[in-house]
Amino acid sequence: MDEKSNNPILAKYMSLDQGDSIQAMYIWVDGTGEHLRCKTRTVSEEPTKPEDLPIWNFDGSSTNQAEGSNSDVYLHPVALFRDPFRRGKNKLVLCETYRFDHKPTTTNTRKSCVDAMSLDLVKEAAPWFGIEQEYTLLDMDGHPLGWPKGGFPGPQGPYYCAVGTGKVFGRDVVEAHYRACLYAGVKIAGTNAEVMPAQWEYQVGPCEGIQMGDHLWMSRFLLHRVAEDFGTTVTFDPKPVPGDWNGAGAHTNYSTEPMRKEGGMKYIYEAIERLSSRHDYHIRMYDPNEGEDNKRLLTGLHETSSIENFSHGVANRGASVRIPRHCAEDGKGYLEDRRPSSNCDPYQVTEAIVRTTILLEKV
Repeated sequence: MDEKSNNPILAKYMSLDQGDSIQAMYIWVDGTGEHLRCKTRTVSEEPTKPEDLPIWNFDGSSTNQAEGSNSDVYLHPVALFRDPFRRGKNKLVLCETYRFDHKPTTTNTRKSCVDAMSLDLVKEAAPWFGIEQEYTLLDMDGHPLGWPKGGFPGPQGPYYCAVGTGKVFGRDVVEAHYRACLYAGVKIAGTNAEVMPAQWEYQVGPCEGIQMGDHLWMSRFLLHRVAEDFGTTVTFDPKPVPGDWNGAGAHTNYSTEPMRKEGGMKYIYEAIERLSSRHDYHIRMYDPNEGEDNKRLLTGLHETSSIENFSHGVANRGASVRIPRHCAEDGKGYLEDRRPSSNCDPYQVTEAIVRTTILLEKV
């Protein structure tokens, strides 16, 4: 039986009363810095905040986060969401990971990010973020969903924001994910079909500070979990199909309170100048392989900038940083950093932006 045919059978058991017990699924980023893991425990009372849940542990030697001889890694609950799969009072629990000596694991980038976001200077600036998460749906053999076997679909053009059979592939997954995010409490803002067939985008935000990373990681978990039910695979690879096809990014919209007020364009251009001065640093922070993935994405083609050079412009989707046309006309608003790859770590991206534009770090 495939996953779909099992769902009616599973529903019989999922409808059983669970009494006063609550299922809490702990979710964390593994040693790749890209992929997620999860495990579930029973708790006796409904948690209303992360601190209500106990610290737990897992076998870090199986997730590339510890050695087998000293394998226990701690899970610290940090964000709580409703569970759209088990429903009821059950919860999804985003966690940070800590080593045996209670220091953050190398892929616990949230700790450094929350430290930066907690500084008074940053809190006063009230940084808002919105990330446009692009991804590609694949069938079970790793082929882009809906593409002809042994061939390619027609050239790009009719697929962006499209409707209709032969133009759109995987809408059921997209709609299910959207509703799952809304139920869970993820700040999903919208979705659309992208330029390459089987490629989609959804937006999360606006989120202030650390919330951006928390909500994007949870949205990714929900997408993978929804795809399980439809027998499809999700890839966040920034260039899943070589050749004359668009890649996938995580364009990051950013503003501070001064940027959002009258006369804010002055502060937007100041931020762009600072981002320009640390281009190489941001490229390293904008994909999990310190820029190696972005070499395949940021080619200067297919609505991307060149990885080698920083550029900016109004309504220019070939620039490193774009100022939306309506913001330029209003004289205030936000900027869009188009360099982060689709598989980026949102904690590293948002922390880097804050350190460069608010804390004015230069090294």
